[in-house]
Amino acid sequence: MFDMVKINKNLKGIRLGKNQKKIAILLLGGIALSLSATPKKQFKILGEIHDELKDIDERFLKRSIKALYESKVIDYKENKNGTMTIILSDEGKKRVLAYDLTNMKIKKPNKWDKKWRIVSFDIPENKKIIRRSLNHHFRKIGFYNFQKSIYVYPYDCKSEIDYIIEVYNAREFVRFIVAEYVDNALHLKKIFNLEE
Repeated sequence: MFDMVKINKNLKGIRLGKNQKKIAILLLGGIALSLSATPKKQFKILGEIHDELKDIDERFLKRSIKALYESKVIDYKENKNGTMTIILSDEGKKRVLAYDLTNMKIKKPNKWDKKWRIVSFDIPENKKIIRRSLNHHFRKIGFYNFQKSIYVYPYDCKSEIDYIIEVYNAREFVRFIVAEYVDNALHLKKIFNLEE
């Protein structure tokens, strides 16, 4: 869910200027708006976008857009009528969406498919910040730390894992396994409160 307050809070550690952050948030708002299924959600997002727009200092707007373009956060396309449309680049989508990683949740199905999702990773020492980040996110979304650098979860979560490892550019270090048998399944079922 698009939540301007939470996104603003998560942006504090990112090296972008005030106006650049606002522009990136507004572009994310456009994505959220296009994905919203109900008019009620769309109006809420529009209200939040309007609140962000009124605080932008127009003197610095052009400079901010140029800096975002140079840092590859945004791109643009020229329209046939001579106007220009600003869009989030692929890199920009990764960076802006990363701001909302703290709110990630995995949707639990009504019935467990009796399969285990196992994530293992082997990250070099010179990238230990990535290791710490992965450990943090896997625990936060509910994974059980099965062994060092091995996590287990009972529900489908491939897209969430793909997203996390893309944000941290860690695909070469992470393996995702779906297993039907784990030798200590009784223990895991208790941890996840699963019934047959």
